[in-house]
Formats: sequence, C-alpha cells, structure tokens
Amino acid sequence: MAKVSTNISLDSDLKKASQELYSDLGLDLSTAITIFLKQSLRVQGLPFAVSRENPTAETLAAMNEYYEMKAHPEKYKRYASFQEAMNEVLSDA
Repeated sequence: MAKVSTNISLDSDLKKASQELYSDLGLDLSTAITIFLKQSLRVQGLPFAVSRENPTAETLAAMNEYYEMKAHPEKYKRYASFQEAMNEVLSDA
C-alpha cells in the first residue's frame, strides 16, 4: 500500500502529550492516527462514544433547583411579568 504524507494542525501541547503517551505504548503518532482512522472505517463512525461533559457542581445545583421549583411551585414567588421580576432584582441592588 502506497503511503502519502498528510499535514494536520494540532495544538503543540496536545501533540507533545500524545507523542509521549503513544511512545510509552510503543507507537509513533503516525501509527496511532492510522489505527484511529482504520477503526473509524471499521465502525463507520468515530471509534468511541461522543457525549457532553459531565455537568459541573454549579450546573447540577441549578438543575436540582429547577426540578425542586417545578415539583413545588407553591414554595416560590411568581411574577406577573418579566419587568416585575426585574424591578424587584434592581430594587435589591
């Protein structure tokens, strides 16, 4: 099989860390990329699951607050309009 040269742009820190990892595994970066591409073709997609990162603690707290408010709306103040809510926020500032 004929080899071709391909240029890709990488963050220099990412490249260095990847080279160190693959070197420890007995591979060079070119071989690691070839393995990735062959596996992509084999599975006809990315060879790993792609998903969002886990939410941060702050995001989880906000989500939990939302679910609590939705489950028990009677515990929370309601506003007739957005402007009414803004007026209260601004008056507290």
